[in-house]
Amino acid sequence: MEKLTATELQKFSASLTERGLAANTINGVISVLKSSLKKAVVLGITDKQFSDSIVRPKIRGKKIVCFSKEEQKKIEQYIFDKQKPKLFGVILCLYTGLRIGELLALTWEDIDFQKGMLSVTKTCHDCWKDKHYVKVFDTPKTQSSDRVIPIPRQLLGCLKALKKQSKCPFVVVGKTEYGAQVRSYQRTFEILLKKLGIAHKGFHALRHTFATRALEVGMDVKTLSEILGHQNPTITLQRYAHSMIEHKTEMMNKVGRFLP
Repeated sequence: MEKLTATELQKFSASLTERGLAANTINGVISVLKSSLKKAVVLGITDKQFSDSIVRPKIRGKKIVCFSKEEQKKIEQYIFDKQKPKLFGVILCLYTGLRIGELLALTWEDIDFQKGMLSVTKTCHDCWKDKHYVKVFDTPKTQSSDRVIPIPRQLLGCLKALKKQSKCPFVVVGKTEYGAQVRSYQRTFEILLKKLGIAHKGFHALRHTFATRALEVGMDVKTLSEILGHQNPTITLQRYAHSMIEHKTEMMNKVGRFLP
């Protein structure tokens, strides 16, 4: 602790960049480091902590990738034609914006058919244990991720029919009593896209597609933000501003009508 200086801390931060770690990862490491050093001051281990002088790497916003309307229609048509219960989770994500962990943690008890509501109270991920992956359940990503989503009435009938034939407590069935695992379901989705001749996109593209379609039909950002479980509408605006270009164009053309 006595040898620790602002220069040494900055060298450490730079070494993480040299190792090729992502900016998000580096910022996470720096946050833990700053918290630890501040605690060291509180505990009297040191009287100086130089963590506030660390220059954090800038995080570049990731490009949002979503499916076109034609691709979405192709995916939906295939799933409804094949009538495979496991694939219905894809439809559910396209019309609720659920993350994959939230989808695979969803049980029938989380769906209120009378009110037409879906409660997101947990998530899941895969964990490597005893030489294979096991499904681990956890609390939602953030406090705002714990939310209630109204189910489109067009989707409610499909869910009711699916529940009648299901013998699994989880909405998305799998090889175990705990439903499908994350990696397995991601692979299922990859195979689906390949069969349909659609260029590979990650599973998260379903969530982005939902958000894009919601903005296209005129959903306000505040409502979309709450449905997606974002901490505030600003995050939603920053992430999906590109999706609003058609809406912006339409509004600007309306303003242009005042021209003689």
